[in-house]
Amino acid sequence: MTAYAELRAQLETLTTEAFRPELAEIDRLPTLDIARTMNAEDATVPAAVAARLPQIAAAIDAIAERMARGGRLVYAGAGTAGRMGVLDASECPPTFNTDPADVVGLIAGGPSAMVKAVEGAEDSKELAAEDLAALHIGPDDTVIGISASGRTPYAIGAVESARARGALTVGLSCNAGSALAAAADHGIEVVVGPELLTGSTRLKAGTAQKLVLNLISTITMIRLGKTYGNLMVDMRSSNEKLRARARRIVALATGAPDEEIEAALTATGGEVKDAILVVLGEVDGPAAAELLAASGGHLRAALAQALAQAGASAGAPAGAPAGAPADAHTRTR
Repeated sequence: MTAYAELRAQLETLTTEAFRPELAEIDRLPTLDIARTMNAEDATVPAAVAARLPQIAAAIDAIAERMARGGRLVYAGAGTAGRMGVLDASECPPTFNTDPADVVGLIAGGPSAMVKAVEGAEDSKELAAEDLAALHIGPDDTVIGISASGRTPYAIGAVESARARGALTVGLSCNAGSALAAAADHGIEVVVGPELLTGSTRLKAGTAQKLVLNLISTITMIRLGKTYGNLMVDMRSSNEKLRARARRIVALATGAPDEEIEAALTATGGEVKDAILVVLGEVDGPAAAELLAASGGHLRAALAQALAQAGASAGAPAGAPAGAPADAHTRTR
């Protein structure tokens, strides 16, 4: 069997590549009918993701444990899958104030492949190994290989290379029984079924990948203390819109008047998390920074410590402030 025939035989076994004869006349339908059909297809994706939530949650807990020790999260994929990883990684610094080196997206063929296909790059396990070697991947890191088919050599090579280096590995695919999932410590197979356009895995498969990566990065950051409730308290205020959002977040967390919010942000160099602690913990900027450093950046723990210290200095019974963090934001409401 030729290499082409072997590959064709593999593709014919994949759910994501299956042909749907009932859609063979879709190009003859009115635009609205095509849109309704496509929308109905997309509506099935969340249920496919929901079926894999236990596996996703297990992977997140393992990832967060390593990142808490200073590890990195690395996505690796080709084509649409690689672009999804790069997209998710690029959104972590502005959303959670992470260092760009903490969450990294690798795409087969390098950055230029984000906008133009690099032919043959996805077929190389060796290229993936080289890309990971350049990052000096180690035991505290996590590498997530992403591939709709679950057979892409670049994604599988990334997982195999990372595992050999002692890193945690996750294989995210959209076919059951995939080689990618089998190669990883945590296999996540979100089976979305055949695409509207045969083999166009930028559709349902791409949507599923985006949803899963949203889950992984967001919940990992919650576990790392990057939020306070559902507020993005570690966001980076890099433009006027984000600076306005920062003030709103401090207001939502504290209920403080505008003057107090401005004073707190000034005292903390614009750091949202520190400013909230200044207001709710009634400490100054340097003390807020010290408390947050001691708590590993977890605002609730730092606030509990600040209130405990305040209670102790005021002669309050030991343990009195323990329940304060959850309710502190209602102090003026």
